[in-house]
Amino acid sequence: MTGKSVLRSWGAEYVAAGVVRFRLWATGQQRVMLHLAGADRPMNPVGDGWFELEVESVEPGVEYRFVLSDGSAVPDPASRAQRDGVNGPSRVVDPASYRWQHAEWRGVPWENAVIYELHIGTFTPEGTFSAAIEKLPGLAELGITLIEVMPVVQFGGDRGWGYDGVLFYAPHAAYGTPDEFKAFIDAAHGYGLSVVLDIVLNHFGPEGNYLPTLSPDFFDPQRTTPWGNGIACEIDAVRRYIVEAPLYWLTEYRLDGLRFDAIDQIKDDSVRHVLVEIAERIRSEITDRPVHLTTEDSRNVTFLHPRTEDGSAPLFTAEWNDDFHNAAHVLATGETQAYYRDFAERPEKWLARALAEGFAYQGEVSVQSGESRGVDSTGQPPTAFVDFIQNHDQAGNRAQGERLISLAGADRTRILLATLLLSPHIPLLFMGEEYGETCPFLFFTDFHGELARAVREGRAKEFDGHAGYSSESVPDPNAVETFQRSKLDWEKRHGEEGKTWLTLVRQLLLLRQQHIVPLIAGGAFGAGEILMTAPGVVAVRWRFPAGTLSLALNLSENALSLPELPGKTLFAWPAEADRLGQNAMIVRLVEGAAQ
Repeated sequence: MTGKSVLRSWGAEYVAAGVVRFRLWATGQQRVMLHLAGADRPMNPVGDGWFELEVESVEPGVEYRFVLSDGSAVPDPASRAQRDGVNGPSRVVDPASYRWQHAEWRGVPWENAVIYELHIGTFTPEGTFSAAIEKLPGLAELGITLIEVMPVVQFGGDRGWGYDGVLFYAPHAAYGTPDEFKAFIDAAHGYGLSVVLDIVLNHFGPEGNYLPTLSPDFFDPQRTTPWGNGIACEIDAVRRYIVEAPLYWLTEYRLDGLRFDAIDQIKDDSVRHVLVEIAERIRSEITDRPVHLTTEDSRNVTFLHPRTEDGSAPLFTAEWNDDFHNAAHVLATGETQAYYRDFAERPEKWLARALAEGFAYQGEVSVQSGESRGVDSTGQPPTAFVDFIQNHDQAGNRAQGERLISLAGADRTRILLATLLLSPHIPLLFMGEEYGETCPFLFFTDFHGELARAVREGRAKEFDGHAGYSSESVPDPNAVETFQRSKLDWEKRHGEEGKTWLTLVRQLLLLRQQHIVPLIAGGAFGAGEILMTAPGVVAVRWRFPAGTLSLALNLSENALSLPELPGKTLFAWPAEADRLGQNAMIVRLVEGAAQ
């Protein structure tokens, strides 16, 4: 028995028991047929480029396509599920078929968030939603509270990062069915884990995107992104497709939040920017649980992350803080190529500022671009920033996909990991980081023919001339081996070194839960202050209503006297001392009214 779903403007929707309404915006077509259950049925033009048809006695799982004026058959751009790939038939899905086991789940408050970013295809040997469920208890026991899943919308081929999706409403068939993704989310909730999905709303991938044929006006020829044509968000039908997708994932899959990728590439000249509309609709329509909305934006802006008097976020919750990562990376590795150039001079200064104030660049001129970047972020609470010392981008955008531990060594990585987990910002771990994974995370795709050649040659050219690289040394993104090398090695988790890392992470996350979370509860503002910087050395302090937190680290080869760090020691590596030795750190806390 099929249930009634929340209506979307696009796609196939059950509007009554067994009755499905099919709806498509196709301004580039004179007529459209619905190919369903082996028969073609003419769709009715209903104005403004929309075609519509209601069909009775439609069973879940039945396959369908849209047949265009020239006789070609294409999948539904708003398909809920594909039989296999992006070019095959779509399937009717009953969104009410899944029986939730933890319907009472109400999520994790943002101040409790410890984010774990994972890629479904490489997280387990099987690379499926179902297989990933088996790993959830270990993450929950460790102290992780929020899983961030890299994009799962249907993309070309079986293998890929997911950022080239073309069917924004369908989970990737190679990972599993819609119900299997729901089961993964449901299981996570049962273990006390929130789940956030990474989504891409700024472009469509190069394979399986039929929208230019269906509706050429969907894209604005005057706008381009680094990955494809820009989207014309000012047009009503386009805006509905883009705005309704985030709401769909949050409601139909009961996700706890979304990460919006590269939002600086989402252009919109409307009076109300499409991103503001998305956030406002989410806040007004989902009120039964906290919804966490994070953004990635190279501009270092704050206008999308305002705070109310009670500390809540009426639009977006937090911003990925690349500045923190970049400064920490330069400090630990000495690398200064590409975007690391901006942090090459006195990286400890930039890291201290990122810790104390959020963004490192707050209007300064970027060495790399020659343009000013960023705004004053001192008015933002620490919880407005998501920090990390590695993630999918920072490993995968390297030619060989090395993780930080392979570049900086275990000692320096350990100090930066402790800094990440004991700062009042929201921390993010990349899958495997918790046990010291050394397997690379490479850039991989599954394209064929001319597209495969273009991607392979483009990837090699990207690194041609870089020190230590040649076009021949860059792994072929389309090779199965490149994908296989990127899978986690779970055996390392059970080795002595892996157990040592897990013990450290477990200790740090327990300290965070006991001492850091109470400071930042409710989005409390904490005034940050730089106490000291020297080559390889950073010391900062945050004053909160509930206490004062101080942190000092030393990645230099010299032992230094500590600046004044009042309070009890929460954590020290290798041991508490009056002097800050090489590859050492100390975190101290004064509880009670800010000192």
